[in-house]
Amino acid sequence: MTPAGRGTEIWLLATTLVVAVAGLIYELIAATVSSYLLGDSVRQFSFVIGVFLSAMGVGAWVSRFVVDPVEGFVRAQIGLGLIGGFAALATFYSYATMGAVALPLYGSLIAVGVLSGMEIPLLARILSEIGAGRFRFENVLSVDYLGALVASLAFPVLIVPHLSLIAAGLAFGLLNLGVAGGTLWLFRARLGQGVRLAWGASVAAVAAALIWSGPLAGAMDARLYEDDIVLNTRTSYQQVTVTQFRGRTRLFLDGSVQFDTGDEHRYHEPLVHPAMAQAPRRARVLVMGGGDGMAVREVLRWPGVEAVTLVDLDPAVTTLFRDRDDLAALNANALRDPRVRIVNADAFTWVRDAEEVFDVAILDLPDPKNLSLSRMYTAEFYRLLRDRLSAQGIVATQAGSPMFAPDAFWIVAETLSQEWSVTPYQSYVPSFGLWGFVLARPAGMVSRQAPYPDDLRFLTNDVWAAAQVFDGDTGPRPVPVNTLTRHPLPMAYEAGWNAWFR
Repeated sequence: MTPAGRGTEIWLLATTLVVAVAGLIYELIAATVSSYLLGDSVRQFSFVIGVFLSAMGVGAWVSRFVVDPVEGFVRAQIGLGLIGGFAALATFYSYATMGAVALPLYGSLIAVGVLSGMEIPLLARILSEIGAGRFRFENVLSVDYLGALVASLAFPVLIVPHLSLIAAGLAFGLLNLGVAGGTLWLFRARLGQGVRLAWGASVAAVAAALIWSGPLAGAMDARLYEDDIVLNTRTSYQQVTVTQFRGRTRLFLDGSVQFDTGDEHRYHEPLVHPAMAQAPRRARVLVMGGGDGMAVREVLRWPGVEAVTLVDLDPAVTTLFRDRDDLAALNANALRDPRVRIVNADAFTWVRDAEEVFDVAILDLPDPKNLSLSRMYTAEFYRLLRDRLSAQGIVATQAGSPMFAPDAFWIVAETLSQEWSVTPYQSYVPSFGLWGFVLARPAGMVSRQAPYPDDLRFLTNDVWAAAQVFDGDTGPRPVPVNTLTRHPLPMAYEAGWNAWFR
């Protein structure tokens, strides 16, 4: 083989690695976008992977009808640069303007899958045509699989923490177009002017969109949120958005509202104070979730609190609500209190490995939308939590809506009842609707009620008594226990919310 031919072979094998990385990145972006906009990450990732791999199979079959493998490969790269690059942008735009997700998401995913499936067969034909020394198809596949490993490691570690999903798609679109450009130059003698013009126009379009991806994302966020956006950032774990309107501040995580200062007291006071009032001792308090510091603020209203441990996964959120003055003011600077220790860790792992003992545990954890979050609502998790509590330790958890997802609410209560005596209760929060909580205390423990702090805005003894009354729509029902090996909770959660809102 001539030196020029050897250089072409090296380029094509390197190209195999690059296109494998880009293809898997598009797949991961699509799965992340779908779980972000549609919920239920397990289902969405499963659907995306299945559709993408099936489309790749179609692409591999279609590649046999491509007469010129070089031109076919270059055109496939141009198509991937455009479709893959703009897929996330188009999906978010469709969702922001029309509320539609499935058509742009799965339409672009199928197109990207077909084009990606054509790549390896076409590259193998090109390598064979140029007489690559000792060409073996398994060498191409080995490089392709290596690219998949690189992409799977780079996506959560490098891409998500530093690029928006829109910018990431466009950046890898340019990568595909770079591959097309290099191949165009190597095989310039056999490719026509039309392919060059299409490549140049595509590069210009994707590069311009990448340069303006920040303003474009901001414009779409403005359509998604009714209020003025004062903070919008992507952390290693989630999209964090803070909005303001007419003196009210709202926090959104991955597009879901977490609190509205107009009514958050109707959520945080019932979450915290019934447990604190019934605890015989409240010197050491554990708060899990609630990185905004609102639950910690309520805990610190009680005399006798000596230490509060806040366990929240995302350090970016706890840092924002501790260090940024306007956000810290919302929790009355609770996270700056010297009695408060912040631990950024997975709740399940931390409870399993911790050694401290607490008098009260307040669980302000995310809704059990998927299996990962459902772990924190299992019998195994509650058994671990029981070991972190004193003999008379009290637990209170948010448990979702007994109106919109009643089965899910009562599954939480039933699962807690495997370890404790439980008291389910509810509160109407305008931002969420009717919302449910469960108080758990050791079986046989005498119920007692210390006076609530004087400055509460919502919770009183009468409100507490009424909160324990459920009607026929929201009342108890036979439900299974949620466990690590069997997760009925996320399915019940999704079914309940879908029945109302989809």
